[in-house]
Amino acid sequence: MRRFAYIALLTFTLVIGLAVSWTAFGQQIDNYAYDFFFRLHQPAPWTPESVILAADEESFSAFGGLLKVRAALAQGLETIAPMHPRAVAIDFIFTEAQDPAGDLALENAFAHTPNLILACDLISNGERWDDPLPRFRRHARAVGHIQADLDSLDAISREIPLEKATAHERRWALSLEAFRQSRNAQILESPDDLRVGTTVIPTARKSGRSVRIRYAPASMGGLPRISLKQLADHPELAERFRNKVVFAGVTAQTAVRDRWMTPLSGSVSMPGIEIHASAFETFAHGLFLRDAPVASVVLLCLLTVVAAGLLFALLEGWAANAGAVLLLLSVHTLPYAAFTHNIVFPFLPAVACAWLSVFAAAAWQAVVVRGRLGRSEAARSQYREAMQFVTHEMKTPLTAIQGSSELMGRYTLPEEKRKQMADMINSESKRLAQMIETFLNAERISAGQMELKREQFSAEEILGRCVERIRPVADHKQIEIRVASLPEGMLNGDRELMEYAFYNLLSNAVKYSGPATVVHVSGTRENGRVRVAVEDQGVGIERKEVKRIFEKFYRTRSAEQSGEKGTGVGLSIVQQIVVQHGGTVTVTSEVGKGSIFTVSLPLAKV
Repeated sequence: MRRFAYIALLTFTLVIGLAVSWTAFGQQIDNYAYDFFFRLHQPAPWTPESVILAADEESFSAFGGLLKVRAALAQGLETIAPMHPRAVAIDFIFTEAQDPAGDLALENAFAHTPNLILACDLISNGERWDDPLPRFRRHARAVGHIQADLDSLDAISREIPLEKATAHERRWALSLEAFRQSRNAQILESPDDLRVGTTVIPTARKSGRSVRIRYAPASMGGLPRISLKQLADHPELAERFRNKVVFAGVTAQTAVRDRWMTPLSGSVSMPGIEIHASAFETFAHGLFLRDAPVASVVLLCLLTVVAAGLLFALLEGWAANAGAVLLLLSVHTLPYAAFTHNIVFPFLPAVACAWLSVFAAAAWQAVVVRGRLGRSEAARSQYREAMQFVTHEMKTPLTAIQGSSELMGRYTLPEEKRKQMADMINSESKRLAQMIETFLNAERISAGQMELKREQFSAEEILGRCVERIRPVADHKQIEIRVASLPEGMLNGDRELMEYAFYNLLSNAVKYSGPATVVHVSGTRENGRVRVAVEDQGVGIERKEVKRIFEKFYRTRSAEQSGEKGTGVGLSIVQQIVVQHGGTVTVTSEVGKGSIFTVSLPLAKV
């Protein structure tokens, strides 16, 4: 029962740990850990395949602000067109006409731009697409959405949705369309990933086709960026766009609203165009971060709880504490180790389960150890009291033996007196020997060192003999022994030990019953077994003490208060004798009314 309770406690910690980790609070903790790992472990620098054509503060100032940006963008695109960029993704939504001259220049520039991808956005609560004007869209090879998949808890851009859809039309992300155009390939779908040329992007349909973005490490200084003004002032910078994928968009802090926080941005937000370019670099260089399967997370949590449970079940003291510390350190470092191998393992589930299970297992061990210590102290006290009683009881026959032998040796006594003293010495010697034999038998049976004789004997005969032996003692206390029936049948085992067991039960019934009471003895035979019941009208046993009545050296409170001498060994020996004969002994009792001890033994096979 205790083992099942321990398992239930550990199971409860597993459930609580998983439940907490899947709450909004737990997810936020996982996000913080992810950002920390992202900054702590960054990939080796790589050669970017993309360049950002930025409309920054200086460009706005030089070209006349946001209303004139179309003409400036057209000029920039015309400048880089001879460099044959592999694709050009524009993070502007040209849904309305503005300056006629600027619109015309932009339309002409789009006509000369290879692999052009224009941006679109979801509006009206995701019911329809906000698309570029037809005069611009007809020059584009594709239209990609610029929806940001910001975390709902802290609005940090960690992932990007590769697909968005209305009720009638689906669009791929601007960065994915740019990647597809740069590879001159189609997008092939499966439930678990997307394939573009030779690149497999791990993004499951059930997760909304989201992909974690790998932002350029600090050692790279960010992705290459050239502003419209720089390109206009230094046309030779167009060479830096040769065979590159160009992402054109607004980076000015005062003129753009799509600036978002990222795991690497610190307190400075990142413009949306750079986020799209970073997503493209993730595809281009295969810098994918894969989420650990939910099953593996649950399995790790389960193994963590099992390890904590075994630690405190098998070890104690410093060994268990040291093991718990190692377990906690391992669980805390495992998510980071997984991150270094491009696997995102949630931080909180295993950590929460580890702490909860360690505390629960440690508390359980403390309670168990304390209980063992209490029982050990109680057993030691009972053993000490029993030994004191035995020592006291042994003094009586020893004194009689010593005194009688001394008188016989010192004085010349009449023959009758010498015979009387000799009989006393013999009787007391047997009494002392029986007392010693009882304790030796208790220890031998407990240790399993006592060999049982194997013979067949009559249950009726042996029980009848025990009844006759106890009658003089009962008569002395005016106790009547009523025998309802004696069981018929042969038993197989040790006759002397079984006689001791039955006699002990009868002796206890008489000892703890008051004068002028009745002890009932009955026996039955059923289903190949013999059942013997001894019922007294004695002091009885409290319900909470019944389960301990067969413990060695244990005496009930009512037995102690009765004034009867005892060691608390007899019933322990009785139970062990009965069990070794393949039987059981049970007790039902009520304080002040008496007890019923029932022995059930298998009949010998004929």
